[in-house]
Amino acid sequence: MNKSITESRNEATMHLDEMTIQQALETMNAEDQKVAEQIKVILPELTKVIEITTQQFKQGGRIIYMGAGTSGRLGVLDAAECVPTFNTDTNEVIGLIAGGQRAMTVAVEGAEDDEALAQEDLQHIHVSEKDVVIGIAASGSTPYVKGGLKYATQIGSYTVAISCNVNTQISKLAQFPIEVNVGPEVLTGSTRLKSGTAQKLILNMISTITMVGVGKVYDNLMVDVKATNQKLIDRSIRIIQDICDISYEQSQKLYKDSDQNLKVAVVMHLCNISKSEASKRLQRNDNIIKKAIKD
Repeated sequence: MNKSITESRNEATMHLDEMTIQQALETMNAEDQKVAEQIKVILPELTKVIEITTQQFKQGGRIIYMGAGTSGRLGVLDAAECVPTFNTDTNEVIGLIAGGQRAMTVAVEGAEDDEALAQEDLQHIHVSEKDVVIGIAASGSTPYVKGGLKYATQIGSYTVAISCNVNTQISKLAQFPIEVNVGPEVLTGSTRLKSGTAQKLILNMISTITMVGVGKVYDNLMVDVKATNQKLIDRSIRIIQDICDISYEQSQKLYKDSDQNLKVAVVMHLCNISKSEASKRLQRNDNIIKKAIKD
């Protein structure tokens, strides 16, 4: 059996333990720069994935990340970040990690080797044909991820595989395989490094551009931000100020009058209409500001 790329030794770091701190940092930085270049190669495939996630999200489907270890943690992180950033429900973007919540901080023995566990996890959240199941595995061979993709295929869900090897097992199980060859890690087999960085960048792209596509962004502003603290309330007010080109005090009043609904506040001002009418316009136009103000 050939050694996978993620398990191969990196020629540039064969004597990592003999390098000065400066040399080690320069080497790591040079290796990290390869990640973005390799992601550029797979942008056409990633475009197709995001077309599907956007389409399905609009129809009530969910984005479901599945992974073990670092890959699983990154999926859980991206899903969690969607809630405050885009005001998604916790059931709209979901991160499943082999071994459950405990696996976020400690290794759960045997969890990633259990294909059946993946099926149980998907059944628990009632996966359906509307959903997009995204399996993440640096090696491309994690049994938990394979099990998840197999079951999702049976259900009729869309399936995506993200790996950092070539010709991987999970690629063969998914409708949309994405393989990012970032080369051997600085520290042999430590896929939290370049592989983890590649996965993080890809998940950033999937969630962010999907949310742009479903109307949660105006220009480059987070107009669906969930204001759970004073900093985010202030950001919401400043976004209204920016879009409407009014004073902070006017924005603050609009925000209050709209019951702290940023989108409603903007439509109220730009169309000079009541909160009730602004809400109706948004509902008629997929909750997208630019459509609502042209209604």
